[in-house]
Amino acid sequence: MTPIANKHLPVALRGYDRVQVDDLLGRISRALDGRDGMNADAVRAARFDVVVRGYDRVAVDDLLAECVRELRGPEEDGAVPAVHADWLVRWIQSVQFTGSRLRLGYDVRDVDAFLDRVIGGLRGEAPQVSSRDVRECTFACVRLGPSYDEREVDEFLRQLADALDRS
Repeated sequence: MTPIANKHLPVALRGYDRVQVDDLLGRISRALDGRDGMNADAVRAARFDVVVRGYDRVAVDDLLAECVRELRGPEEDGAVPAVHADWLVRWIQSVQFTGSRLRLGYDVRDVDAFLDRVIGGLRGEAPQVSSRDVRECTFACVRLGPSYDEREVDEFLRQLADALDRS
């Protein structure tokens, strides 16, 4: 049984673009039926725009985690895949955080500068940034100015640190 059969995703005020998610879920369904070459890595690499009235991000992420496990198959379930620097660079470059100018959030310049430093380290153009560096990084908070949603950035950095541990 596929993990996406009969799943109804909740809609949130700000969530993942429903058309993009539905397209990916269709490809996953075809892959699980042997009609598409999609693999677990392609699902992990998928990114969605955040829009008004989109699918709840946590629900989608949980469903995609199930799909990744299903696509990996039983022989890979215990294995933690290695993460390659090129993939990490593309993943970091594709991230989009919700922005705000009116509520408290992380300073856009600080977050972007840190991610540029991580990318430089992955490309060998700057000192390597460790997973510990990622876990311990801090950013200035701004209330009236360009800022990123703190929870989104924190979640992404947790995932990034885990990926650096596997690389």
